[in-house]
Amino acid sequence: MQCQACGKKTATIHLTEISQGVRTELHICEQCASEQGIATHSQTSINELLSHLLAVQPSDEEMFGPAQQESICPTCGFTLDRLRKEGTLGCPLDYKVFEQALLPLIERAHGGQSSHCGKVPTKLPTDTRTFVELAQLRRQLEEAVRDEDYELAAKLRDKIKQREQAEGRPK
Repeated sequence: MQCQACGKKTATIHLTEISQGVRTELHICEQCASEQGIATHSQTSINELLSHLLAVQPSDEEMFGPAQQESICPTCGFTLDRLRKEGTLGCPLDYKVFEQALLPLIERAHGGQSSHCGKVPTKLPTDTRTFVELAQLRRQLEEAVRDEDYELAAKLRDKIKQREQAEGRPK
């Protein structure tokens, strides 16, 4: 598949958005991604992120309270103390068992958000920028509906329709 930006090289970066059952894709080569400021090799592993965040945290008891500190994963026997020492988790169930302890760390890493929604590159072609902006608006719309903030949801819906019409996309 050819790069949609330069039309010359093979696309190795694939951005996908699925919204209301409609899938939109953008395929670009590494060079175009790099020129547009899209990071291709500079991702930080979850282990590095947790290790860094845990190193600057207050004590377990100050942050999570004694009840959370004594929690033990029923599957792997993992404890919060071990998380603090090793910076890694033992099994997938640990995310659920230690959810209250991990949530503040995740929010801190994502500037107050509890999920990672990516970075917006500084240099983007107009169509890519619109693609990213529409994806962000749709996520905000979903959050507004989930939070029952219907006034904000209506404004976001209208903004999405306006952007789609400006781009000539179907409603």
